[in-house]
Amino acid sequence: MAMARMPILLAVALVAAAASCSAWEPTIRMPTAAAVADAVAPVIHALRPLLGSGGQLGSRGGVPCDSWRLGVEAYNVRDWKTVPANCEGYVGHYMLGKHFRRDSKVVIDQAIAYLDSLKLSDNGKEVWVFDIDETTLSNLPYYATHGFGARPYNATSFDAYVLEGTAPALPETKRLYHKLLAVGVKPVFITGRTEDKRAITVANLRNEGIAGWMNLLLKQPGVHGTAVSYKSGERQKLQDAGYVIIGNIGDQWSDILGAPEGARTFKLPDPMYYIG
Repeated sequence: MAMARMPILLAVALVAAAASCSAWEPTIRMPTAAAVADAVAPVIHALRPLLGSGGQLGSRGGVPCDSWRLGVEAYNVRDWKTVPANCEGYVGHYMLGKHFRRDSKVVIDQAIAYLDSLKLSDNGKEVWVFDIDETTLSNLPYYATHGFGARPYNATSFDAYVLEGTAPALPETKRLYHKLLAVGVKPVFITGRTEDKRAITVANLRNEGIAGWMNLLLKQPGVHGTAVSYKSGERQKLQDAGYVIIGNIGDQWSDILGAPEGARTFKLPDPMYYIG
C-alpha cells in the first residue's frame, strides 16, 4: 500500500517544484525612453543565475553569461565589440537590479578602507584620478534603451545623450569622491570625452553634486592612440608636475593600466562595453 502511494506523492512533489520554479522566472520590464527621462526605475526581479538557453552564449561553447561577465571583469575576455546577444537580458538584470550596486559598494568600501589606512601629507600634492563615464556618471539610462551593450555602438546617438547632460552620478563613487574632499585629497578627472564636451560635462557633474575637483582633463583634438596610452600619458604629466597619485579608479581596464598607474587602482564593474 505504501509503495503504491509513492508515485502519486512524487508526482505531487514535482508539480509543486515546477510551480515554485516558474514563480522565479526572470522578467524585465524594459523602460521606455519617457520612463527613463522621468527617472522612473524599471521594475525587475533581483538578479539570479539564468538557467537554460536564456543564460547561454548560444552555440559558441555554451558559456553561462555570469561566467562571461566574470571573464570580462578579470580581463580574461578582451577586445569584444558587443555583449553576446543571448546575454542582453542577463546584463539588464545585473545593471538594473541590486547586484551591480552591491558589487560597486564592495569596490568603494575597499577604496575608502585603503584611504583611511594612509598617512596623508598636508602639502596639497596628493591626487586621486577618476574616469567619468560608468565611473562617476552613469550612462545606464541610455544603455537601458539600447540593448545594454548588445547592440553595436552608435556614436551619434550616444553623443546626443551625453549632450543632454542628464547622466546620474553613481552613488558609491560619489561617496568616495566626497570622502576625498573631506580629507584634503584632490580629485582629477581623466576622461575619453572630447574637449568640445567640456561645458556640458562640467554642468552635468555639478548638477549631480560633484564639484571641487582640481582638474578635468578631456581628450584634445589631434590626440590619437589607445585609451591606455592617452590616460597613462596624462597621469605622467601629473606626476611630472610633482603630484602624487595615491589612487586611480575606472570602469575599464584601460582606465587603470599603463605606468604610472598610481599607488593603488580600483576597477568598477561594467559588462556593457569594452574600451581597449
